[in-house]
Amino acid sequence: MKAQRALLLACITVLVASLVGCPSRTSISDINKDPGRFSGKEVTIGGHTSNAFGAMGNGIYQVDDGTGTMWVLSQNFGVPGNGAKVAVTGRVQQGISFGGRNYAVVLRQTKSR
Repeated sequence: MKAQRALLLACITVLVASLVGCPSRTSISDINKDPGRFSGKEVTIGGHTSNAFGAMGNGIYQVDDGTGTMWVLSQNFGVPGNGAKVAVTGRVQQGISFGGRNYAVVLRQTKSR
């Protein structure tokens, strides 16, 4: 009986710790609908990458979460390959230029995962 109780307590502890450590994700469609509401705020998005390009730890790539797509500007965090599943935390910014192109709304990565 004590062993079952200890196992149950351990499982609950692991579950709570994993939930606390995961930042909530914001849907890309919510950001795209009202970018001004999120401008300058730190959010986490997740999905699959595409259109990735960069060099020496800096670059830009798109994330598709199934509700929409958003460009992510990565400076010193590296650029994942196309098709990678990612979760990215950063600040929403408007009117960014990178690599000779202009981007209306971008998530500038602020944390490494």
